[in-house]
Amino acid sequence: MRRLAGLCFALMLAACAPQSAQLQKGSMAAGPAIRVVAEPVSEGPTPGTGRFRFAGGLVLTSPDTSRLHGLSDLEITTDGRLVAISDDGDLVTGRIVLDPAGRLAGVTRTTLTPLTDLAGKPLGGDKARSDAEGLAIFPNGDRMVSFERDHRIWLYPAKGGGPRTVPSPNAPFPDNLGMEALALDPMAGPGAYLVGREDTRETWVCRLASGCVPGVRPGNDSMGMLVAARPLPGGRWAFLLRDFNVASGATIRILITDATGRTLDLHTIIRPATVDNFEGVTALPRADGSVRFYLISDDNFSAAQRTLLLAFDWTPRK
Repeated sequence: MRRLAGLCFALMLAACAPQSAQLQKGSMAAGPAIRVVAEPVSEGPTPGTGRFRFAGGLVLTSPDTSRLHGLSDLEITTDGRLVAISDDGDLVTGRIVLDPAGRLAGVTRTTLTPLTDLAGKPLGGDKARSDAEGLAIFPNGDRMVSFERDHRIWLYPAKGGGPRTVPSPNAPFPDNLGMEALALDPMAGPGAYLVGREDTRETWVCRLASGCVPGVRPGNDSMGMLVAARPLPGGRWAFLLRDFNVASGATIRILITDATGRTLDLHTIIRPATVDNFEGVTALPRADGSVRFYLISDDNFSAAQRTLLLAFDWTPRK
């Protein structure tokens, strides 16, 4: 029943904008560099939890390409370098701009290039092969990307060249409900990473040198689907959960747990707050003990949705 409910949820989400409102998927810019227009948005009315503070928001568009859409995960380094992937098989890079108060203010020096296949050739937007959902970057710069439909995880070497296949869970993933969450798992040792399944919220701990074993299942069935994850200091985790219904639209939750999956904190984003189909999260620990979260939304190439980049600062309990 849970899997059937998950499939219904995914179909509802994909159909939330009428077909006539779908944007045309076109070619990329002549070169990898593209201009990005970043329009500020407010947090909007939200109940809040007390320990999450809104730190800026943007709507991202580009006059140079029709492919800056469908962003499904991201990483941002402490020096502001941004890497994101799209479910149409593109890689987006850039730099975050902060205002004097440290709030999110813009994105600059942006590029958009296609992800490549095992032979080093562009995936070409073939949905069955290019539906990238999860992103994790090793300290040496190697990038891992999880794909659904053709369920697999590829590792792209930092030095360039085609990717190679790395271990992924041996599970019967549904066509459009696969390995949405992908994150390094530093507490499990070098070469370890967490893989999270969207519809059931199952997770696995995988290792480059071996394989995958079952992990914890975060949250509960009322919290929606698992779409992203990031490790936090002290063995804690941040999980991004998404729910949807026709009446209230998307509900997004940032769930903080300990290493066993026990809930430590929860932040809910729901209308009338600024919200969309958020699928990616990154977490940057800061010197004062707080964590800066960035969330990216997948607009499904729909004119009824937006590509939002939001920032939140979380202060854990002492």
